[in-house]
Amino acid sequence: MILQFAFVLTAIIVGARLGGIGLGVMGGIGLGILTFVFGLQPTTPPIDVMLMIVAVITAAACMQAAGGLDLMVRGAEHLLRKRPAQITFLSPLVTYFFSFVAGTGHVAYSVLPVIAEVARETKIRPERPLGIAVIASQQAITASPISAATVALLGLLTGFNISLLDILIITIPSTLCGVFLGALYSLRVGKELVDDPEYQRRLKEGLLDNSHYELKDIGNKHKALLSVLIFVIATVFIVIFGSFDNLRPSHIIDGKPVTVDMASIIEILMLSAAALILLFTKANGIKAAQGSVFSAGMQAVVAIFGIAWMGDTFLQGNMTELKGSIEGIVTQMPWLFGIALFIMSILLYSQAATVRAFMPLGIALGISPFLLIAMFPAVNGYFFIPNYPTVVAAINFDRTGTTRIGKYVLNHSFMMPGLIATITSVVTGLILVQFIF
Repeated sequence: MILQFAFVLTAIIVGARLGGIGLGVMGGIGLGILTFVFGLQPTTPPIDVMLMIVAVITAAACMQAAGGLDLMVRGAEHLLRKRPAQITFLSPLVTYFFSFVAGTGHVAYSVLPVIAEVARETKIRPERPLGIAVIASQQAITASPISAATVALLGLLTGFNISLLDILIITIPSTLCGVFLGALYSLRVGKELVDDPEYQRRLKEGLLDNSHYELKDIGNKHKALLSVLIFVIATVFIVIFGSFDNLRPSHIIDGKPVTVDMASIIEILMLSAAALILLFTKANGIKAAQGSVFSAGMQAVVAIFGIAWMGDTFLQGNMTELKGSIEGIVTQMPWLFGIALFIMSILLYSQAATVRAFMPLGIALGISPFLLIAMFPAVNGYFFIPNYPTVVAAINFDRTGTTRIGKYVLNHSFMMPGLIATITSVVTGLILVQFIF
């Protein structure tokens, strides 16, 4: 089992270094070694989770092609420029909202340059709003009803009669608490911008130009707004159907009523939303498939396909040994499983892949499903090593040089806001489940 785990870990590390679809395809190599060398039986690949993600990403990509995301960014810019002094609190709320609505943290790319520019113009250290803004975009993934991670968790907990509402009433307030405390900490990060030596150096050497960041032109604001409304309405219906089982269609199969599962509901609603956006806004379907949202989403699908399938095969093939070795300690201190989720998310660089690969172990160990929901935000650990795309983008957008990777790599601008937000989210979730369930 230890040798198998070594191959699994190697596949994850190499895949993370390759980037893009590298994580998923390395999962295929790991799965091949487990199957052909160690003789493990491959489990069923997570088809439903993958198809749900494809449907959601397709709808979000169509909204982007119709100008919906650009419209949201313009609204965010107006808010930030209207209240620049509060940017350290407003910017994480903006990126949280973007990720919550779209179901992916990659939509934060659009607003990060705006945050950096407004902060610089107001003489506020850009590291402060940018650091927590990136973290907020990650935290929102575990609160969004249509994110790949939430969809994966809902699918795994279906057998426990857990609804989508049960997940959201814990994750939304807990992640917002985490983001708030992270923003509160960020208010005092580093020296003031005018006193920062790196900023002074760049200013003296003329490395800082006064060019204004130009947002993309929105061709038709009415159609862009319509695309956002269609997407949001579809999301609202998903929350409603996911919260109230009796509203979903049911059919008689073998003499018993069978309710349509949430996987099918999400796929139907999101594909329909994508179709309606293309029909009513005349958006270019090819442009939608070439956008950043679709590209990032498909990378997540490939990652889940390879890594989650490999991880599931390893866990199921060694479940007896794993349960025997750690069941006792995890039963006594279930919060340790949250630490394990955090570490796995650092390696996997994906909340959804972490949920799909590791949450089944928590279920098999008998951890309460409500505790698993409370520990769900622990999968937001991929800020720990500063090479995730949104982290790199934030560093590049900050022309003052205050947002950076430290001398010792791990002492970067996102470490403390990320740790504070994640720990607060999990602790708040553990407290909430005691009162709600």
